Amino acid sequence: MCLGIPGQVVEFLAESDQLARVEVTGVRRNINIGLVSDEGLEVGDWVLIHVGFAMSIIDEEEAASVMDGLKLLGEQFDTEVADIASSRIE
Repeated sequence: MCLGIPGQVVEFLAESDQLARVEVTGVRRNINIGLVSDEGLEVGDWVLIHVGFAMSIIDEEEAASVMDGLKLLGEQFDTEVADIASSRIE
């Protein structure tokens, strides 16, 4: 099962206007921000990520709420975080 998981934008990648580095539970990965880039995305913003794409911009309170709910899934949440940790979007 693939879940939408919150991540915080830590930097935009200079080599592409479609990629940003996002931190999810301490793991930093590149994600595609093309679907939300025209919404005024900034460093420090939270996004909901699904299969390597930022699907929407969310606020910090919603990010915390979503993360709390995801943690209740136990093993499925752990698997999703492991998938993020092993993913590579360049």
